[in-house]
Amino acid sequence: MPRLKDIIGQDLIKKQILESIENDRVAGGYILTGEKGSGKEFIAGVFAQLLVCENRGKDVCGECHSCKQAEAHTHPDIKYVIHEKPTSIGIDEVRDQICNDIYTKPYQADRKIYIVSDADKLTAQAQNALLKSLEEAPAYVTILLLAANENMLLPTVRSRCITWDLKPVPDEVLKKYLMSELRVPDYRADVAIAFAQGNLGKARDMAASDDFSAMQAAAQSVVKNARDDSIADMIALVRSLSEYKVDAGEFLDMITVWYRDVLMFKATGETDSLIYKDELSIIRKVARRSSYEGIEEVLSAITRAKERLRANVSFEIAMELLFAVIQENG
Repeated sequence: MPRLKDIIGQDLIKKQILESIENDRVAGGYILTGEKGSGKEFIAGVFAQLLVCENRGKDVCGECHSCKQAEAHTHPDIKYVIHEKPTSIGIDEVRDQICNDIYTKPYQADRKIYIVSDADKLTAQAQNALLKSLEEAPAYVTILLLAANENMLLPTVRSRCITWDLKPVPDEVLKKYLMSELRVPDYRADVAIAFAQGNLGKARDMAASDDFSAMQAAAQSVVKNARDDSIADMIALVRSLSEYKVDAGEFLDMITVWYRDVLMFKATGETDSLIYKDELSIIRKVARRSSYEGIEEVLSAITRAKERLRANVSFEIAMELLFAVIQENG
C-alpha cells in the first residue's frame, strides 16, 4: 500500500504534507507540477489517503476501511476527475464533477478531495469555472491539480493554490531505491539513472523493463554501424522495437546516453564516469572517428528529433533527419 514514506526524493513536499495535516491547515487547492513519471499521481494519492485515514498519524495506517477504499480508488470522498477528450478537459466536465458537487458534504471522511490529472489540459473556460470553486468552496474541500506544465494554468488559478514543484531526484537516491527496493543490478541501475535524468518513474520503468536488452542492443547497433547501415535500415530497426512496447522517445534517450559516453571518453580518455563501461571498444571506436563538433551535432539532432515527434511530425521524417546527421557525424 502506498505510504508517505514511499515518496522518494521529495522530502520538502513530504514535510509540507505532514505539517499541513498536523496543524490542521490543509489548503483548498494545490498544484503538483512535474514531468510525466515524476510522481505527481503517487503523491496526490498518498496525500488524499492521509486526509481520509481514520487513524490519524504521521503516515497512512493502511488498515482502516478508508485506507483500503482509497487504495482501491473506491473511497466516496476522493474524486478522480475524468475526461473524454484526450487533449482537453472542458467546462462541462469541471462543472459536473467538481462545481456541482462541492456543496454535498463528505460521506464518511472530514474532507472531500478532487484529483485532476492532466490539469494543464483544462480549457480556459474550464479553468474559470474551477476558479469559482476554488474561491467559494466549503472548508472541507481540497482540489489537487496535477500538471506537467504549470504555465498552462491561468495566473488566477495558480494564485489560489499552493504549488508543489517536484524536483529531479538525485542520482544517488535513485540508485539506492533501484538497487535496494527493486533489486536492480548495479549496471542496469546506472543506465536507467542516466536515461531518467532525475525522473523516478522513468528510472523505475527502464530498470524493470523486460525489453531493456532489446532497446540497448538496438541503440548499440545504431551507434556502432552509423556509417555502414542505410537510413532505411536504421528506421526499420527502431520500428522493430514496437513489438517490445518501446517507444521512440525512450530509444532516443538511450542513444543520448551512448553519445554522452562517447563525448566524455573523447574529452578525458577516462572510463570511471562512463555508463556503458563494458562497451568500451565501441565507445573508443566512435570517439576516434568523430569530432567534438560532430558528437555535439548528433546530440542536438536527437533533441530536435524528440521535439519533432512531440509536434506530431511523422516518425519517418523525424528519424530520417536524425539518422542523416548521425551518418555524417557519428
